[in-house]
Amino acid sequence: MSTGERLELIKEVGEEIIEEEELKRLLEEGKELTAYDGFEPSGKIHIAQGLLKAVNVNKMTRVGIRFKMWVADWHAFANNKMGGDLIKIQTVGRYFIEVWKASGMDLKKVEFVWASETLKDPNYWKLVLQIAKTNSIKRFIRTAEIMGRAESDDLTAAQIIYPCMQIADIFTLGAQITQLGMDQRKVNVLAREIGEILGFWKPVIVSHHMLMGLSRPPEKTLNKTQRAIGLKMSKSLPDSAIFMTDSPEEIERKIGKAYCPPSQVEENPILEYCRYIVFEKVEEMIIPRQEEHGGNLKVGSYQELQSLYQENKIHPQDLKKSVANYLNQFLAPVRDHFENDNEAKKLKEEVESYTITR
Repeated sequence: MSTGERLELIKEVGEEIIEEEELKRLLEEGKELTAYDGFEPSGKIHIAQGLLKAVNVNKMTRVGIRFKMWVADWHAFANNKMGGDLIKIQTVGRYFIEVWKASGMDLKKVEFVWASETLKDPNYWKLVLQIAKTNSIKRFIRTAEIMGRAESDDLTAAQIIYPCMQIADIFTLGAQITQLGMDQRKVNVLAREIGEILGFWKPVIVSHHMLMGLSRPPEKTLNKTQRAIGLKMSKSLPDSAIFMTDSPEEIERKIGKAYCPPSQVEENPILEYCRYIVFEKVEEMIIPRQEEHGGNLKVGSYQELQSLYQENKIHPQDLKKSVANYLNQFLAPVRDHFENDNEAKKLKEEVESYTITR
């Protein structure tokens, strides 16, 4: 691929890139680049963390970038996920990796790095303290959204240290690119500033879109952070999320009751799944319809789908049925893996026995 082609593919991942010219220069240098993403192992894994992440990782690795996936078990412990039980958190981490193995993620250029192993190095904690000394507590608290929390939440001291740890992760892994969701934007911008202060580098930020949950969007009277947290898919609201191991019946039920107003294209989760997942995997989408309503409809692009829906030429229930069919098709290999692989099956059963905490 040319530099321009590689850049265009990365731009398909990045809803926002800070800064595009810096990314272009990195690509032109011809050195192998490392992109970083981290995840807190917590509960079951939904399609935003599974299917969408696989799509994004595959685009990044296709242009020659090596991906380091940070298994943030200690971060989840600090954020009191799984009730602060580190053994459960690490079990969930292994479960997540099994999901990605079966989800279509190309793992040839993906390395999973466990925080609990890396954090044994005292130099890591020295770096955390150096980072903590660069800014006021207020500045770090403003990044609370990275933990799924608002600035107004009653944060523990461990949660205040959390952003210092996340910034340390970037430089510890040698990542020139941070590839996380838009909800991680504030801490990534802070990492660019701190990188310069401490003599490292300014990591390029490639922020992907946050997939909506299936519920009605929160009121617009909420502040920006609270609304962003409420919009995204959340495992703490099981009916608002499609999980990677949901049964076909469960997917059909959830999609069937999902928020999908006629002709509305903004903040419509069903259309979002078409844009960010379905059309990433198929070139043409089939919308099933009764013969008296014109029969099955073939749609060749998301732009065409959006126009047809906005013009009331596609009924919400027909669109929902199509999306449920496609999600079931995409998730079939994951379900098969957890049904037929004994170790994966045991992991799934154990994780599903846990109580999910925020």
